[in-house]
Amino acid sequence: MSDLSEQVRGLLEDLVASGSENGLQAAVYHRGELVAEAVAGVADPATGRPVTPDTIFYAASTAKGVAATVVHVLAERGALDYDTRIAELWPEFGAHGKDRATVRDALTHSAGVPALPTDLTVGTFTDWDAMCEVIAGLEPRWVPGERSGYHPITFGFLLGEIVRRVTGKPISQVLAEEVAGPLGVAGELYFGVPESAHARLARFADDPAGVAMFASVAGDLPLFNAGPPALTPRAELANDVRLLSADAPSWGVLSARAVARMYAALLDPVDGVRLVSPERLTAVTTVATSGVDEMTGAPASYGLGYTVGTIGQAPATPTTFGMVGVGGSAAYANTATGITVALTKNRFNPVEINAYERVHALAVAELT
Repeated sequence: MSDLSEQVRGLLEDLVASGSENGLQAAVYHRGELVAEAVAGVADPATGRPVTPDTIFYAASTAKGVAATVVHVLAERGALDYDTRIAELWPEFGAHGKDRATVRDALTHSAGVPALPTDLTVGTFTDWDAMCEVIAGLEPRWVPGERSGYHPITFGFLLGEIVRRVTGKPISQVLAEEVAGPLGVAGELYFGVPESAHARLARFADDPAGVAMFASVAGDLPLFNAGPPALTPRAELANDVRLLSADAPSWGVLSARAVARMYAALLDPVDGVRLVSPERLTAVTTVATSGVDEMTGAPASYGLGYTVGTIGQAPATPTTFGMVGVGGSAAYANTATGITVALTKNRFNPVEINAYERVHALAVAELT
């Protein structure tokens, strides 16, 4: 066990012992090699089932980076082009002036359809064709491509339907065949968890302080009025197997080591597998849109499917890219240092990623 692994393990165990966390996983890659992996705490607070490296966690928007990676792997193979209009692949989407929106606009949260009807039900959400019909029928909030605003739920369905139209397969299958399978993590990187893996799911509990703080600010932000109440981020949602079993690529279920391995294989070969060329990596991790986000009201910089340059409160670095998930999970990589860090957790705190930031700081201190 490396010294970094011991440091990370100690940090995770301290967080559990303090009562601030229930269960966590963390993984660190450097230049294509796994250099640290640690777990601590319980996967199920009710039964005491411990977290293991193959425990799988609801990871919210951390999985948006996974959906984007699937698109980039297909682009690398010439199956699609970022500047193709979505309506060329999915004609119904062109309704109400959305015909100019491109695959690039979908990746940069610029497609103009960040919100869903407030009366959307779980039944509709778990029906792929029904969700695509709803999204195709939306009127854009802005002219596609002219502004950018975080698409919390529609992002994954936009990319997923683009992938389905190009390949004839659901994005969950393409993820397994083109990304997770070649990397050896098909059992730990999911859009739609099969029943056979349900026993490995982490069970979530709300962090009362974090949930209260979230409730106090959410009402003032367009982002948190963009989805139906049935899909409000909370532990109950993260434990709902109906939702976790659905092919819903705006969120996903994964282990820390699986998503870290994926990001590592974007940067460098991992056991002989590199997902995209260095030239494409530069293209997709360079800032494509920057400014005040229409949905969060905060500054945001997006590459093609990843946020670029920020990790919570850490200093901005233009070579960092990845995604954070509401609830506290995160996965980021740095093209300059070759470091990838991922963390999953099951104490649902929608307003902070303190555990991730602390693991990331340890990794940077040890490896740079």
